[in-house]
Amino acid sequence: MAILRFRIVYQDRVGILSDIARELSLQQVNIITLELSPNVMFMEAELPTGLDFSRINLLLHKVEGVKDVELVERMPHQEREWHLQALLDSISDGILAIDQEGKIVTINPVAETIFRIKRQEALGRPVAEILSPDIPMLKCLQDGQPYSHKEMILNTRRGRLHFLTTGRPIKDEKGRVIGVVASIKDMSEVRQLVYSVTQPPMTTFADILKTSPSLRPLIDLAQTVARGNSTILIRGESGTGKELLARAIHMASRRRGKPFVPINCAALPDSLLEAELFGYGEGAFTGAKKGGKQGLFEFAHQGTLFLDEIGELSPHLQAKLLRVLQEGRVRRIGEQEEIPVDVRIICATHRNLEEMIGNGRFREDLYYRLNVVPLYLPPLRERKEDIPGLVKSFIEKFNQRLDKNVQVIEPQALKRLESYDWPGNIRELENVIERAMNLAAGPRLQEQHILLERNQEVRSTLPRNNFGEMRTLAEIVAEVEKEVIRQALSRYKSGRQAAKALGLSHTALQNKIKKYQLADGN
Repeated sequence: MAILRFRIVYQDRVGILSDIARELSLQQVNIITLELSPNVMFMEAELPTGLDFSRINLLLHKVEGVKDVELVERMPHQEREWHLQALLDSISDGILAIDQEGKIVTINPVAETIFRIKRQEALGRPVAEILSPDIPMLKCLQDGQPYSHKEMILNTRRGRLHFLTTGRPIKDEKGRVIGVVASIKDMSEVRQLVYSVTQPPMTTFADILKTSPSLRPLIDLAQTVARGNSTILIRGESGTGKELLARAIHMASRRRGKPFVPINCAALPDSLLEAELFGYGEGAFTGAKKGGKQGLFEFAHQGTLFLDEIGELSPHLQAKLLRVLQEGRVRRIGEQEEIPVDVRIICATHRNLEEMIGNGRFREDLYYRLNVVPLYLPPLRERKEDIPGLVKSFIEKFNQRLDKNVQVIEPQALKRLESYDWPGNIRELENVIERAMNLAAGPRLQEQHILLERNQEVRSTLPRNNFGEMRTLAEIVAEVEKEVIRQALSRYKSGRQAAKALGLSHTALQNKIKKYQLADGN
């Protein structure tokens, strides 16, 4: 008996799958697994003694509509699992995942080191037994609530374990919690998680065109340049989908099987961003990890590094980035050795870089290195014909996430969306649809479900003062300040970006957020 895996390309017709199965059954071939996609079938099968691939190939080509049969090393799901495991094994943070019974299903080498246990000993065993019944993963498994930066000190048979953990529930298509995945960080390596292991499915150009047909000329250009290695600069307002376009470019490139690593240059302090991008050597600074740490340039080797908000880089980091682009080498903080890296850079900004060059805030030589292939994503107000497709996509998304069954948006509701200017672009539209989905009780989104808070803001940004109840100037100014901060937090991705836009330090903005009891803008 031999187990082989085939890729069968066929012309779709009624009954072709049953004809293939019948032909194999006559030869006593045991079909173990089938995976289907349009006009392509992947099959894992057990062949009886004496039957080899050459005979199978001849037999299947006799079936009307079969165009090609070839051997493959892995089934598609096995290929995905292999890539995921390779990614997990190369990540510099520990990763631990449990199933709905609380048993460990994934542990990467870094987590093995932190927990002082081998993978073979951990897999299949309850996490409560390996670590502690008080591990926050188990609470997350019960209530479905994510947690962030939980400090744990555990005394185990393997010694004292001291680490930070951040966890998220894994949900099925109906929103049921079926497991938990957590990042684990040794306390000597306290830092923000700058990329997600369980990334959302990678976006393709077809995905973008499905919701935004007006972008066809841009996508045609992006598809052409995706095949090369030149640096790409994506311009556009916040919320227009620059990262989605970058992911699609990566997926259409020769690097698609390698990491796509996004980082927001405005979301981290300068010193932490430098350590994340370039890594550091042992003893580079107080608390530096023993043996040093790999930077994102090294991790993204042979893949794509997406630098969002590139206009926020400090002059110091602009110079270091320019050096990497010129020489193809990085030097970890505190080390002299230069490490060769093969990384494609895609960057994005909503800033006017040309103006920043004029006032000395951005290097002209770096600009020309980055702006080899410029791409521009227009704001949503300039392509309102895309709104119906985007709305349909968001309805499908939130039907799953919110366990809803919305089937249609009424014409008046859609008309209201199309008459709005969308200063927050697609991100704001997604927010409005999610809010509407929460309000909808039936299968239709109606006009009253569409709450556009900015409409009220446009009509009256300043607070109304009832002079019958006289208020002080300080009270009125405070109310205006509160409203301006609230709008900035709504528009920008992070508190740091909002602070920069308002001309405040991050600490000053956080103090005002507490003062006015606004949502935290970290």
